[in-house]
Amino acid sequence: MGAGTIVKWPVGIGAEGNDGVAETVYKTPNSIGYVEFLYALQHELEYAVVRNASGEFVRADLDSVTAAAKAGALPADSGFSVSITNARGRHVYPIATFTWVLVPEKEDDATRITVVRDLLRWMLTTGQKECEGLGYAPLPAELANRELQALGKSGN
Repeated sequence: MGAGTIVKWPVGIGAEGNDGVAETVYKTPNSIGYVEFLYALQHELEYAVVRNASGEFVRADLDSVTAAAKAGALPADSGFSVSITNARGRHVYPIATFTWVLVPEKEDDATRITVVRDLLRWMLTTGQKECEGLGYAPLPAELANRELQALGKSGN
């Protein structure tokens, strides 16, 4: 179907954002759609179990998303560029991904650098304890530690 921020599907009705998809599915008989897990929980939407790469039908929950993050192989030289979609394993939810934080490669403002580093350090340590309460799966400890090491090595 291609790649990009907008994919041209050969059939169906497109909708934008969680609200748009949920509304379109609600109004369209016999339809399916995909919204963010947290959105589905907050709006008490019904959702299906999905067959993963190991052939197991798995319902989305924080444990199955965390299992996907643990099952996704992260090569040492990947630069954290990895997909956990359709990872193999027991109780692994196949339609999972990371939420990424993008920061500029270069920044001249020393205060901004310090604040962003402190925020990222908090997100990867203490902030991980807040994930479940916000409806997000925490990162596997090994991955969070690797990201902390990379943060410590970054030049800017």
